[in-house]
Amino acid sequence: MCSEIAIKAKKLSKAYQIYRRPSDRLAQAIMPRLRRAAAPALRAVGVDWPEKNYYVDHWALNSISFEVPRGDSMAIIGRNGSGKSTLLQLVCGTLAPTDGEARVKGRVAALLELGSGFNPEFTGRENIYLNASILGMSSEETQARFDEILAFADIGEFIERPVKTYSTGMAMRLAFAVIAHVNADVLIIDEALAVGDAYFQQKCLRWLRQFRESGTVLFCGHDTGAVMSLCNSAIWIDKGDLVMQGSAKDVCEAYSASIMSQTQGLSNQPILRPRAKANALAADASATTGERAAPEAKAKPVTRPDPPKPDRPVIFENMADSADFGSGKARIQRVNFTHADGAPLHWIEGGEDVRLLIEVAVLADLDAPIVGFHIKDRLGQPILGDNTFLATLARPITARAGQILETSFAFRLPALASGRYSVTAACASGTLENHVQHQWMHDALMFDVHSPFRNGVLVAIDMDRIQIDAIDSHLPQEPTDA
Repeated sequence: MCSEIAIKAKKLSKAYQIYRRPSDRLAQAIMPRLRRAAAPALRAVGVDWPEKNYYVDHWALNSISFEVPRGDSMAIIGRNGSGKSTLLQLVCGTLAPTDGEARVKGRVAALLELGSGFNPEFTGRENIYLNASILGMSSEETQARFDEILAFADIGEFIERPVKTYSTGMAMRLAFAVIAHVNADVLIIDEALAVGDAYFQQKCLRWLRQFRESGTVLFCGHDTGAVMSLCNSAIWIDKGDLVMQGSAKDVCEAYSASIMSQTQGLSNQPILRPRAKANALAADASATTGERAAPEAKAKPVTRPDPPKPDRPVIFENMADSADFGSGKARIQRVNFTHADGAPLHWIEGGEDVRLLIEVAVLADLDAPIVGFHIKDRLGQPILGDNTFLATLARPITARAGQILETSFAFRLPALASGRYSVTAACASGTLENHVQHQWMHDALMFDVHSPFRNGVLVAIDMDRIQIDAIDSHLPQEPTDA
C-alpha cells in the first residue's frame, strides 16, 4: 500500500441554519444589513443596536479528521442522520464546510445521490455524455468507451429513452456504469449498492474489488458484511461526532453492538474492551498461553494426506482481549473446541466431528436463557452458527444466580478454506424475536484451518462422486478445402 495520502480531512465541521418560521428567514436577510447601514448614525447618538441571529445552528458534523492512503479503502458507517452523506459531500467538494478542510488527490468519481448529474429529460445516451463530462472526460474519451459503458449498464433499448422513465435500479445501473469507466483515482460511493437487483450488486462488487487494486475507495453503507468485505478500515460517526476509527472488522462489530444494545434498551455505550493483543495474535500464533500437547493420532480418509506435525497451536483462547457488550447478568467464562469425544484438537483440516463448549456464569436469575455462537471468517463475516432456543423450547429452563450454564454443540465442521477463523459466543434470555443480550463476546476463540482442498471456495463439500471422461465427438465434421 502506498504511503501517499489520497484523502485527508482535517477538523471538518458543517452547520446548517435552522429557522423556526419563515419570517425569521426574512428577518435574517434584512436586519443585519439594516443594522450595518444604521450603525454610524446610532453610534453618533450613543445608541447600541446589538447583533442578533434569527436562526439556530444545527451542527451536522463536528471536527471530523481522517486520512485515507492511496490504494486503501475506507468505509463510513453510522445511523441515518448521523452525517455520513454530509461528510461525503464535503470530501467531494459539492458542499462547503463551515470549518476545517478536505483535500483529495487525483480524479474523483462520486455516486452520492441516485441520479445526481443526470437530466431527467435527456435520454440515457445523452446523460452518459453529460455525466462523463461532469466527471472530467472529454467527448472523444466518452465516445471511445461508450460501448463498454452501455454493456456494463445492461439497460438495452432504454438507452434511447428519457431517464425520467427509468426505474431507480435502471438509473443506478447507468450512473454506476459511467463512474466505472472514467479512469478515476478516487471513488466515493454513498449507499448506491442498496439499490438494484442481486445480479447487478454482485457485478458492482466484483468491479469494486478489482478497482481497489489500483484506486482509493471511500464507501458509505449500512451493510456491515459489504463493508468488511470491501474495506480495510472504517470510521463510525454518530450525531456528527467521530465515535470510532480503526479496522473495518473492529468498527463494524462495535457499531453492531451499539445498535443491538440500544434496540434492547441497554446502555447507549456498550462495554467494549480494547483488543490489545488481537493483532499480535494474528501475527504470532505462539502468543497463546498454555503448553501444547503432542499431536494425537486420528484416522484419516485414504484420499487425504496425513497432516504434518504442527509446530504451533491451532486454537487460541482470546477472551481476555475480546470486545463484548450486554446487560452484565451473565458472564461467558470459557469457550473451547474439542473432538466429538472430548479429546483436544491439535490440527484442523475441516470435516471433523467437533464439540464446541460454552460455559456461562449466571450472575442474576434468568428465565429461558439462550446460549449461541457464530463462526466467522477473518473479515468478521458469519459463516455458521446456532443457539439453544429450539432445543429448549419444549423444556425451558430457569437459571439461578450463582449457577453455571454448561452448553455444548456437537456438529461436523464444514470443509473450510485454509485460514484463521473466530468463534463469537453469546448468552441472552427470552425469545429469538424478543430477548435481552446479557453478554455478546466477539472472537472469544480463534482457530486455524489447514485445508487440503484447493478449489477456491470458502466452504467445500464432500462429493459423492467426481467423474471426468474424454469421449469421441458425434458432431458432423466441417469439410476441409482440398
